[in-house]
Formats: sequence, structure tokens, C-alpha cells
Amino acid sequence: MNSPTSTTGAQQNTGTLYLVPAPLDFGCDETVALDASMPAGTLRLASGISHWICENAKSTRAYLKRIHETHPLRLPLQSMQLQELPREVHKKGDHGGGFDARHMLQPALTGNAMGLVSEAGMPAIADPGSSVVRAAHDLGIPVVPLVGPVSLLLALAASGLNGQSFAFVGYVPATPAERAQKIRELESLALKTGQTQLFIETPYRNTALLQTLLQSLQQNTRLATASGLTLPGARCHSDLVKNWKNKPWALDNSIPTVFAIGR
Repeated sequence: MNSPTSTTGAQQNTGTLYLVPAPLDFGCDETVALDASMPAGTLRLASGISHWICENAKSTRAYLKRIHETHPLRLPLQSMQLQELPREVHKKGDHGGGFDARHMLQPALTGNAMGLVSEAGMPAIADPGSSVVRAAHDLGIPVVPLVGPVSLLLALAASGLNGQSFAFVGYVPATPAERAQKIRELESLALKTGQTQLFIETPYRNTALLQTLLQSLQQNTRLATASGLTLPGARCHSDLVKNWKNKPWALDNSIPTVFAIGR
């Protein structure tokens, strides 16, 4: 299989940085066939990449094995070059510009196509990777995002909330008092401006966050959740808070969930 093509620059041939989405079943008990949520073109192109920047090499190898089942890899897995983003990037994030990733892109400067991948969904969206994308632009390396699942947009589309103006605010605080205060601040912004507020939580806190939302939000605020997106048991709910309290809806504490509030 041919490798992804390089791009001719003004002074040298540089490889392209491809942003490769991953399936949303990472860490879930249930997995689905890749072709159920991943376009064939994305998988075909990914199978030809041998230089990767990732969150975790072990899970990336597992993903590449899954790709190989339908689109044979260009090189044996043991010959792949996988670079992990530093631990501090995982803990503190890299969206604020504090990490210089230019040294990780040396293979692209010598003509190799590279792939950036996160644990699930699109890299650099609610996951590390934006530092790598910034560095690629700074070095004149072409950046190409590939098509695949993005949980935030899928959840927004299924929410019935405003899709013309929205914000993803990451994680809400873990401590109860700070969490409730943050939720009320987000609600105030959503009701005042009409801007949908999206956020996520570590799955084992799903139930606790839902309880805080129902206790803190106004009765006529709309609350939406989207759990297990792209999985067979995916569940999306959207209703006014007062109606949530009268229905036996529950969240699984082992399944990734996106939360949204608005009017």
C-alpha cells in the first residue's frame, strides 16, 4: 500500500500532519466494528501512516491493530514510530500554548506523513493535540483533519439546543459546592445569551453530576445528555429540568457522557 503523499513546500518536501479520529468506544465494555463509525477513506489513509504522535502508545497500537483487520498496515506494527505526548500535557492540557511540540514533528520535516491521534474522537478537541497542530503550522507543515466521530458535535445535534451558538467548557469542578456554583454560572450565561453550554465528566461521576444539575438548575432550563455515542446502546435525552425529575432516567457510570444545558 502506498503511503500518504507529501506536500511540496517552497524549499523542501514536507510530510502532511493528518488529524486521525478514533472510535468513541475507548474504555467501554462494548466495542463496535470500525466501519460502523469510521469512514473507509480515513481508515485507508491511516493504514499508510508509520509515524504517529499520540496520548498513549499502547492504546494507539490497539487502534492500529483494529485498522489492520480491514485495511492492512503499510508497515508491521513493531516498525511504527510512536511518540507519546508528555505526561504534563495530559494533566494540564496543551490548549493554552505552554508546550512546544515542534521537536515531535521532525519526521514530517524530512518528508514523512504523520498522524496525530487521541484516545477517542478528534484529537485536539476535548483532548490533547492542539500544541502539535500549532507547531505544524509554525513549521509550514500542512495540516489535514480527517473525517470521523466527534462526540461534542454529535451530542449537540441530538440535544435540540442552539447549534448556532455554543461553547464547550471542559470539565466542571469535582467538589460539590464549586460544581453547583459553576453550573449556575453556565446556566445564567445560557439563559441570557441563548448559547448552549457543553461539558463532560469522568464517567464514574456521571450520576453525581446529574444529581447536581437537577438540584441546581432552574425548572424550565433544558438539560440534555448523550451517552455511549456510536455504540449500539447509545442514549440521548433532552427535556426541561422539571420533567427530568419526573422520569426514571439514569446514567451509566461506566459510559462516557456529554452534558448540555440551554433554553
